Amino acid sequence: MAKGVNRATILGRLGQDIELRYSQSGVAIGNMSVATNHSIKKNDEWIEQTEWHRVVVLGKNAETCAEYLHKGSLAYIEGRLQTRSWEDKERVKRWSTEIVASDVIFLDSKSTGTKSDRPPAPPDEEEDVPF
Repeated sequence: MAKGVNRATILGRLGQDIELRYSQSGVAIGNMSVATNHSIKKNDEWIEQTEWHRVVVLGKNAETCAEYLHKGSLAYIEGRLQTRSWEDKERVKRWSTEIVASDVIFLDSKSTGTKSDRPPAPPDEEEDVPF
């Protein structure tokens, strides 16, 4: 029997800072909203459209993302799609489809004034570094 494929890949910017919380068992859960853009031609004019994606990051990845990604940060995200349901306060059943991230790559450079996933540069050999 053939296996199915559930894979999502997006490259976009965060719409707000990551919301970080912890489960009862202590696992970090990060929620973020990521915007992607595409252009369509309508009446001989190009129009840019934005699509918003809900992304969930778990564990150490969530804590790292919360530290380095902020509103406006550019990120490449890979993961799987997951749909969940719940009842709201009025007992109406709601549904949400989100990307559960398995890999997040931070794409902002330090020169943009935002935090980056790159470690700090090693010190120059000429500097006196205590060990």
